[in-house]
Amino acid sequence: MALFSQHVPSPKKQTPCPWCFLIPSAMASSSFSSSSTATIAFVLLLVFLGSSSAQLSTNFYSKTCPKLMTTVQSVVKSAVSKEKRMGASLLRLHFHDCFVNGCDGSILLDDTSSFTGEKTAGPNSGSVRGYNVIDDIKSEVEDACPGVVSCADIVAIAARDSVVLLGGPGWDVKLGRRDSKTASLSAANSGVIPPPTSTLSNLVNRFQAKGLSTKDMVVLSGSHTIGQARCLLFRTRIYNETNIDSSFAKTRQGSCPRTAGSGDNNPASLDVQSATVFDNKYYKNLINQKGLLHSDQVLHNGGSTDSLVEKYSKDSDSFDSDFAAAMIKMGDISPLTGSSGEIRKKCRKVNS
Repeated sequence: MALFSQHVPSPKKQTPCPWCFLIPSAMASSSFSSSSTATIAFVLLLVFLGSSSAQLSTNFYSKTCPKLMTTVQSVVKSAVSKEKRMGASLLRLHFHDCFVNGCDGSILLDDTSSFTGEKTAGPNSGSVRGYNVIDDIKSEVEDACPGVVSCADIVAIAARDSVVLLGGPGWDVKLGRRDSKTASLSAANSGVIPPPTSTLSNLVNRFQAKGLSTKDMVVLSGSHTIGQARCLLFRTRIYNETNIDSSFAKTRQGSCPRTAGSGDNNPASLDVQSATVFDNKYYKNLINQKGLLHSDQVLHNGGSTDSLVEKYSKDSDSFDSDFAAAMIKMGDISPLTGSSGEIRKKCRKVNS
């Protein structure tokens, strides 16, 4: 379940001072000092910037869909019991949704005559899974409370439940997102989702572009304690890189031939020790130069993040608490709220 996988999309055009219409006209008169106007504008700006995430709350559906959490958990539990890897896939689905134009469920949309969706983008095609599980959850939720819960929120809850079911920490998921009415193949292909060949600086920059710190990046990379990656994504590392344990490389070479096109889709566990348990052994692997992806091992390779990796390798409680906090923070990336977007009836298509 490689979390990562190329040109940042152009920022949305914004009008100058979009909050200025909120400033009473009297404030432009000479009776107000420029510093007073600036102070009020700054306060209004803070309100403006925080409005979207502020509309998310942990009890958003407490009255409109009281059975939501148990409904989602039941379907996720069934899916993960059949295939533990699905837990990693549902977690990854949330990452790949949020990193492309925000946590808006756009990754779930199938292609239509009017747009090409994100499913066939380089970071997603042949690797992002779990769409059918989200469909199953949506069907159950629609039976319980039709037209109320967004697909974007379902993805967020399913990610949390997957982590818990595999032994990881829980957290109170903030809800109230609405679903996008479109998707963007170009945005998904633009590099906002860091590829597995990423340098440390690229990882730091890509996460910072989403409002996530270096610490958030390192702890969220710990999601690679579960799931698998394809030979295509780690072939260069196991054959050409030197900062890799020789026995680990040789073992991985056994199922990933050197020749491109041969065994490209053969999977290997991202965590060589406990691929189906959410724990801190991913970090122990990095210290022992057993990171499967290049973008994993750069976290502990004589750089600025070595100390964080070492901390989490020794302190599982810190990893759990920091991971939960970072997941909540990631879930706040550019949500659609209020009257924006819609509540899709089916997650694969917009409402007609």
